[in-house]
This record gives sequence, C-alpha cells and structure tokens, in this order.
Amino acid sequence: MFGITHFGFFLVAVFLLNVTPGPDTAYIVGRSVAQGRAAGLMSALGISAGCCVHALACAFGLTAVLAASATAFTVIKFVGAIYLIYLGVRLVFAKQAASTPAPGTADAVGERRTSAAAPKSMRQLFLQGFMTNVLNPKVVLFFVSFFPQFVSAGTDHKVIAFLALGVVFVLMSTVWNSFVAWVAGSVTRRFSGKPGVKKWLDRVVGSAFVGLGVKLATASR
Repeated sequence: MFGITHFGFFLVAVFLLNVTPGPDTAYIVGRSVAQGRAAGLMSALGISAGCCVHALACAFGLTAVLAASATAFTVIKFVGAIYLIYLGVRLVFAKQAASTPAPGTADAVGERRTSAAAPKSMRQLFLQGFMTNVLNPKVVLFFVSFFPQFVSAGTDHKVIAFLALGVVFVLMSTVWNSFVAWVAGSVTRRFSGKPGVKKWLDRVVGSAFVGLGVKLATASR
C-alpha cells in the first residue's frame, strides 16, 4: 500500500533498533536516573518530536540534501556535540537542595519530585530532548539510509509512504523510550532521600552526557 514494501521486516528492524542501546537511550536513562520518571518521560517525548522532524524532512527530501552536504553534516555535528557537553557540565556542577526529608517522608518527596515538576522545567526537558535528537547528524544519515529500503522506487506515493513509515517508527520509539524512562526512573525513587547519592548520580550522568558529546564531535560520516 502506498508503495511500502516489506512492512513486516520494517517492524522487526525498528523494534531491534529501539531495544539496542544508543545515544537516545543513554540520554533518557541519564535524565530518568538523575531527575526522575517525569524528566525521563518528557525527554523521551522530546526525542520523539525530533524524530518527527527527521521523518518529515526525509519525506520531502530535505534529509538527503543535508546528508549530501559535508558542511551541513559538520555544522550540525558540532552544534549537537556542544549542546550535549553543555547539558552534561550543568549536571556535573548542579547544586543539590540543602534540606533533607524527615524520616518516613522520603518516598512522598521523591514521588512529588518525579511526577510533578514545574511546567517550565517540563518544557525545558522536552526541548532539550528534542534538540539532542534534531542536532544529531547520525540520525539524519539513519533516516536517509534506512527508510528508502522500504519504499518502492517506482511508486507515485513516496511522500505518503515515508510519512506512514515515520509515524510507525515514532510510535514504536515513543512506547519503548517511555518504558525505559519509567524503569530507569525507579532508581531516583530509591535514592530520593539520600542527597549524597543523588549528587553522585548527577555527576556520573553529566559525565556520560559529556562523553556522548565528545563522541559525537569526533564521529565521521
């Protein structure tokens, strides 16, 4: 239908790609562990929004143009790397709350912190997840090399085919990433009453973000 071929293989491939740990998974796990389930879920939604942009660009041929340009690839790569490093440094040097929950209230505090963040913080987390995905040139190359394999070269409905595949990809990715955020967020609930452990987790996650940024900066096509 609409020129889509081997749809079953597409579903299997997308599932395997999602469950294989990558930069998006690492980012979501990091946010969930450092800031809770709500932060992880918003980051996952932001990444899904970024995938929507890539899917649209792929459908209308913009992704192929970017992938063919060495200059565009380099610019996006370094902007994305700098952004990841910036987020990592912020986490490493984040200030911890001075107050410690009273005995017996840690679970309640952790639950509130992980499920009821301020609207501004939620918007920021969504935008940060969005930016880390959109500014990753490897995602551009993935879309331009993966999706055409499942669209018939002779179809007159290429745009519709790419959009349909994009919707399926985003939906499957969102479900998996949300699951990852939910599971990883349980770590925060366990350590919500231990500021020392939370500070250590922030530093580890921040360092991981910096590492992802450096890896992206040194990536080749």
